[in-house]
Amino acid sequence: MTLDDCYELGLVVKPHGLKGFVVAAFDVDNLDDYRKLKSVWVELPTTPGKLTEYTVEKFQPQSGERALVKFKGLDRIEEAEPLRNAKLWRPLTELPALPDDQFYFHDVIGYLVVDEQLGELGTVETFYELPQQDVLAMRYKGQEILIPVVDELILHADQPARKLHVNLPEGLLDVYLSPASRERDEPDEFIEP
Repeated sequence: MTLDDCYELGLVVKPHGLKGFVVAAFDVDNLDDYRKLKSVWVELPTTPGKLTEYTVEKFQPQSGERALVKFKGLDRIEEAEPLRNAKLWRPLTELPALPDDQFYFHDVIGYLVVDEQLGELGTVETFYELPQQDVLAMRYKGQEILIPVVDELILHADQPARKLHVNLPEGLLDVYLSPASRERDEPDEFIEP
């Protein structure tokens, strides 16, 4: 299993108690969907890019997006400690199905972005998960353009045609294409006092 075959499920925050439990923070819409989780792939901070499968013995949702997790074979705090800050992954093939009007970010990488007014613009290169909101990045006329991922702007994905339909606000592209104004109110010559 490689990172390219997986989606990031969450992160081990810290060990919990003395019997090998860990506190994990999950990046999911509904934590209850994962109550019957049987295994995860773990990427330890000491071995980035390498995944090891761990069997889940117990999964107890806590407040918010956190859960207590017990992995098979980890029965003491000393055995759970190396998992601190480890990333948790699941195979892409096991992503929950979405309604027709929704998509996973990785599904539309490479799709052609088509604006209602301007037509074909460029292709989806990546997504950035920023604290304020997620943004889609595409290349247009040699510039990276960031489009907020909100329902008002991202209309729908046409999977058979590999097109992502958008409705960009007027002037958004101009913000990226216009050179920044560097004019200053400075005198032509420096005059000493």
